[in-house]
Amino acid sequence: MAASIRNQLVGKIKSVTSDKVMSEILVETAAGPITSVITTNSVKSLKLKKGDQVVILVKATNVSLAKS
Repeated sequence: MAASIRNQLVGKIKSVTSDKVMSEILVETAAGPITSVITTNSVKSLKLKKGDQVVILVKATNVSLAKS
């Protein structure tokens, strides 16, 4: 797979939590766990399930943190 996004992490899906519209995918990577929220239609289309190896593509123009 070729992609212009340079921030890529390989990982394994640890869990998929879905409702009718959205799904939360927990992926374990060498950098630690990362969670992605995507549409449930995308989960079905990609046939994502626990144990699948995936590539996480991160493209963000802004990442913010706040201390409470």
